[in-house]
Amino acid sequence: MYYSRLRLLGVAGVCLIGLLLCLPNFMRAPTPSLPWRQIHLGLDLRGGSYLLLQLDLKSLEHDRLQSLQDQARQTLLDKSLGYRDFQKDDQTASLSFEPRSDEERAAALKTMQDLPVVVPDEFHVAENNGRIVLTLQHDAMLARARDAVAQSIEIVRRRIDATGAIDPSIAREGDDRIVVELPGVSDPERIKTLLGTTARLTFRLLAPNPSVASPGSAMLEDISTHSQVAVQDHVDVDGTDLTNAGAVIDQQSGGWAVTFQLNSAGATAFANTTRANVGKRFAIVLDDKVIEAPNIINPITAGSGQITGGFDAHSASDLALLLRAGALPAPLAVIEQRTIGPSLGAASIHAGIISLGAGFLLVVVFMVLFYGRFGLYADIALFANLILMVAILSLFQATLTLPGMAGMLLTLGMAVDANILINERIREEVKRGRGPLQALQAGFERATSTIVDSNATAFLAHVMLFVFGTGPVRNFALTITIGIVTTLFTTLLLSRFLVVRWYALARPKELPV
Repeated sequence: MYYSRLRLLGVAGVCLIGLLLCLPNFMRAPTPSLPWRQIHLGLDLRGGSYLLLQLDLKSLEHDRLQSLQDQARQTLLDKSLGYRDFQKDDQTASLSFEPRSDEERAAALKTMQDLPVVVPDEFHVAENNGRIVLTLQHDAMLARARDAVAQSIEIVRRRIDATGAIDPSIAREGDDRIVVELPGVSDPERIKTLLGTTARLTFRLLAPNPSVASPGSAMLEDISTHSQVAVQDHVDVDGTDLTNAGAVIDQQSGGWAVTFQLNSAGATAFANTTRANVGKRFAIVLDDKVIEAPNIINPITAGSGQITGGFDAHSASDLALLLRAGALPAPLAVIEQRTIGPSLGAASIHAGIISLGAGFLLVVVFMVLFYGRFGLYADIALFANLILMVAILSLFQATLTLPGMAGMLLTLGMAVDANILINERIREEVKRGRGPLQALQAGFERATSTIVDSNATAFLAHVMLFVFGTGPVRNFALTITIGIVTTLFTTLLLSRFLVVRWYALARPKELPV
């Protein structure tokens, strides 16, 4: 029950710092240079947009078949094994070809079985009517889809962060869906466009006859001429080798263009392709649309280039943003969209504040009526608990939602439970005939272990909710977890400090409990 000066200053200092950290939530920042940390309001309080995105698994499967075909062809050529009539079947997710001769059949089959894979047992190799068939396995594609969703979440986050959106919430839902919440964004059309663009950039040679599709090529739209051109399926340079991109003004035409820089592997592939195909047309393909297809005049060895395609400042900046953020592994489609107006958020805030205030007032009245002076000290500690919770949320610029406000109210009830336990323990000691000081000390000591044990178990449970939960559950767990820490401080240190200071000054012969 003894409080040293250092301990006294520590308790008072923590409360003062908490009060100072709360102030930015009720004041405007004086200057932009000062750190002014505030609690961000969630979608249900501030209003904004809700988007539910779904990954196109068929497109993911198609791209994997294409890359598997390129890999199989190159491996067969490296081993001097011939092949005829490569065919892809998207319906059965299979790839097949015919060996050049019966003598090479066994070697070709063994080569396909030994192809390196990222996902174990990704495809099954078999022989059917003289053809070697590679069939993608369903379980392996589901595993690849889960990885693709995780990768898409990071790319979506980078794209949204680049737009300046404040505190967006991005989370997985199910095996192939992503939930995006954008507080304060009432018109998400630009963000929908950014998220709906795969932004897969590839460089491919045009077919020998650009007007007619041939084996190993496909007809794609040329957006500069609004016509169809035949482009080879083989990707000579992939956009995954991009390291940087930016929007600039073209010095020759005066219009907007997008510059790009490749890493060493991409620069080498770009140089080898342009060196071997001088005089041919090289298509720049973005999401299966040809932006431009210039002639290769000289080998390009610097690992950098420029894309011109009738851009304006807005479209050039968006394309550069997409290329920097990286390409999505598969297209994302918006399957659900909701917009919450700020008036509904204001009503939610008003209702939340009323419920929080009413609950706090009822608790204060209850404690004063049942425990008198000690109840008043518990109420002061309870108010400090609320201040410290808001301070910690402000310090980390956390997002507050309606479930979070419910968690704050529940925390206040839990904090009162701890104070009630202490006061009841003190009453028991008084009834046993102990003196005031001995009753106070025994009451706090007997209650402390119980309070710590109960709060520790609740803390672990809510940490697990925060780690494995999403959305409202996560925000509720966050406020409860912070509230448990502040409850231990205000109950075991601040309320005891108030009681000790009162006893030191009053020296009562009886305790008012």
